[in-house]
This record gives sequence, structure tokens and C-alpha cells, in this order.
Amino acid sequence: MLRSDVLVIGCGIAGGTAALELAESGLDVTVITRADRAGESNTYWAQGGIIFRGENDSPESLAQDIVSAGAGLCHEQAVRTLANEGPSLVQSILIDKLGVPFDRAPDGKLALGREGGHSIARIVHATDATGRAIEDKLVEALRAHPRVRLLTHHTAVDLLTPAHQGRDRRAVYDPLSCVGAYVYDQRTGRIGRCFARATVLATGGLGQIFLRTTNPAGSRGDGLAMAYRAGARVINTEYVQFHPTAFYHRNAPCFLITEAVRGAGARLVDEQRQPFMDRYDAKWKDLAPRDVVARSIHSEMLRQGVPNVYLDVANYVPTERIRAEFPEMYRSCLEYGIDITRDPLPVVPAAHYSCGGVWIDLDGKTTVGRLYAVGEVACSGLHGANRLASTSLLEGLVWGHRSAQRIVGELAASNGLHFDDISPWQDTGTEAPDPALIAQDMSSLRHIMWNYVGLVRTTRRLLRAIEALRNLEVEVERFYRAAAV
Repeated sequence: MLRSDVLVIGCGIAGGTAALELAESGLDVTVITRADRAGESNTYWAQGGIIFRGENDSPESLAQDIVSAGAGLCHEQAVRTLANEGPSLVQSILIDKLGVPFDRAPDGKLALGREGGHSIARIVHATDATGRAIEDKLVEALRAHPRVRLLTHHTAVDLLTPAHQGRDRRAVYDPLSCVGAYVYDQRTGRIGRCFARATVLATGGLGQIFLRTTNPAGSRGDGLAMAYRAGARVINTEYVQFHPTAFYHRNAPCFLITEAVRGAGARLVDEQRQPFMDRYDAKWKDLAPRDVVARSIHSEMLRQGVPNVYLDVANYVPTERIRAEFPEMYRSCLEYGIDITRDPLPVVPAAHYSCGGVWIDLDGKTTVGRLYAVGEVACSGLHGANRLASTSLLEGLVWGHRSAQRIVGELAASNGLHFDDISPWQDTGTEAPDPALIAQDMSSLRHIMWNYVGLVRTTRRLLRAIEALRNLEVEVERFYRAAAV
């Protein structure tokens, strides 16, 4: 059994920022991650950059671009919050405090790039491994802080809520609240209780429920499912963004091809090496918002009956710039025989980002007491129906910071909790989990979501998906109840 002031589930930029600022305020913080190394997260694999300030930029200009990309369905207060506070936090936390090594121009100023949907260049990068650069510095700071307990190989199983797990059944009449989580220690094979006066969900996205995704293995929607079971409000989950360009190769994993390469001039082309985005968006062309580009690629693939299109980097971006600004992409593609300084790069759309999630207010607070959510698992309404490029890292930074401030204020005035009212985990299963059944269930889920709930949806496909998922839910629930830890 663990106790701390705050439990943070997840260690990307959102959870890491919250944890660091909470610890700096004097609170004891436990950070858990299911991965075998603390830095493994969506943040770590983010190739693209983070929004800063462009020349002659303004919060109003950034806000307009966010709302335009979000199909006008963004929450205006959330947009204003990020546009007004985000760039300053990049400076104060990432640059001044953590020393993230963003790329610099020859004159020493931060090098600014432009990506799809942005009216000006305002994105800062650390080559094409921005997320890694941020995550490395963040984890380093967390490990060095005496008030942070950082646990790898720990998987959150369920949130602790007195109304559901409390011994006193009268707690069901009280407002919903969270006092921590049941946590599975992968090394010991045991599930224990981790009690906390406040809990922060920072578990990332859900791309792994689709057949093709840019997300890492842990992005299965775990946090969203736990919050839903605890009674938290969940919104906008139909708004899943598909990244237009993921690497396509029969014998390769589906990995992200950063939008920054199109910002540098690369063009999407067909098998005849002819650019085609002009036909779909005459204004933005290859730098249209992601949903527009992804649907355009899908239409082009159907029109020509081909499994992929191509990204022409070699004819539009100088070789020296490719190797200097996109070294990770260049190296990864070379492993599969594609030299992007000479060869066209095969790409397809892939599930990339969940714009919906656990409803939060402007400070990251959910509808469940003492439960906060930040980053991709949460939904402030910032993105509307489609996320603007390079807003995800900034969103994590802003709401990680704001949630920490809110938690510090609330815990200072809060009463004590009776943690012992929550029962230990009860293992009622008797059967050893069958990995073949787990693999088949995941495969079925991914194919259903990809074929019926993917980039293009119809009423018939969605009805088929509902029927298939209900059947799968029954089988998974039966399997879960019978399985022993």
C-alpha cells in the first residue's frame, strides 16, 4: 500500500509537468507508468514541435488558427487560455527551467517552423525528436526531486472511489470522489492500493484500438476507461484525428512522418509523382489541416485503387536540410530501404490523436471530486473536432501547469480522508489468462474500429460496429472476471 499527497498516472509532458510543479510546491507526489522506462510516452515519440511565438504573432492569430482547424467546434475559453498562456510557459518551464535544446537559427534565435493549418511560422523543434528532448529533461528533473516517487512497471487497474469500493455502503449517497487507484506491480504480479488526496490522470490516447496508428503500445485508452467506470463525464470521443502521413511498408511498423517535413516544402504525390493536394484544398494545399489532408489521401487512394500515396521530399527539400532537420526520420526510413533524399516516401493515414476524452474545466478538474485529467486523455474542448498541428505538447504543458496550481490550492484547504474505508483488491479469478485469447480480442477490436469507425464513417458501418463491439464486450468481460492476477 502506497500513500502520497498526489498520484499522477502517466509520465508524459502533461503528467510530468503537473508532478514537477506539485513537488516544487512541497507536496509528496507518486508518479506511475506502465512502461519499463519513465520516458516512454506519447510525448517521447512526438516528432513534431511545440507552438511558441512567431514574428508579428498574437494570441488572437493563434486562436483563430485553432478554431479554424477545429471546424468551429472548439471551446472558446480553452482556446484563449492556451493562446494567452502557452508561449510564456514554453519559455519559463521548457527553456528557462528545464533547458530543452530547441533548434536555433544562425543568429542564435529559436528556429521557427510552419505546419499545417498555421497562418505563420511559430513552431519550435528539436530536430525531428522534439518530444524526446522534452521528455528527457522532464524525467531528469523528476528523478532529481526529493518529493517525487517515480515508479515504472506499474499499471493502473482502476480508480479508487468510496462510492464503488468503499466498505461503508452509505458512501454511495455522497458526491463521487477519487482517493487513488488500484495499481498492478508487473514485477511482483500483485495489485495494491495507492492512496492519494488528489489523483491526476495523464494516461495519453487510445490509438492502439485502431489497426493503424502512430501511437505507442501503451495508448489503449486505459485512463479514459477507468474514468468512465468511476462515473466521470466523457465527451467528444467521436473526434479521433487521423494523421495524414504514417510510414507505409509491408514489413515495417506504422510510424509517424512528421508534418514538419511538409512545412519544409515536401509535397504529397501520386504514383506518377504528381502533386494532388491542389485539387482538394486550393488555399492550403499540402499544409491544409490534418483532417482535410487525411481525407484527401484516402480519396486519392480509392480513386487510383492503390494502398498508399507518396511524400516527395527529395525534389522539394535540399538534401543537407533533410539530414540536418529530420535525422530520425531519415534513419528510420533507411532501415527499410527508403532513402528520402532520393526515393519517394510511401505514406498512409493512421489514427493519431483523440480530441475528446474526460471532460475537464480550465484547471483540469473532472466531474469526480479529487480527480484531475490532463493531456490527451482529457477534453477541455480546445481542439474541437480536429487538432491543430503542434498543439498537443502545448496543451499538456498548459493544463499540467494549471492543474498543479489548482491542486495546491485545494489540498491546502481540504480535510483528511479515511483511506482505510477502501478494501484491498479482491482476486476472484481462477483461470490463467490465455495470451492467444487476448491477442485475438485486440485484433478483432482493431479491425472493427479501422473498418467501421475509421477515417470515413457511414450509418451502416457504425451500426455494424455497435453490434460487433457489444458482442466483443460480453466476451471480454467474461474473460476478465475469470482471469486470475
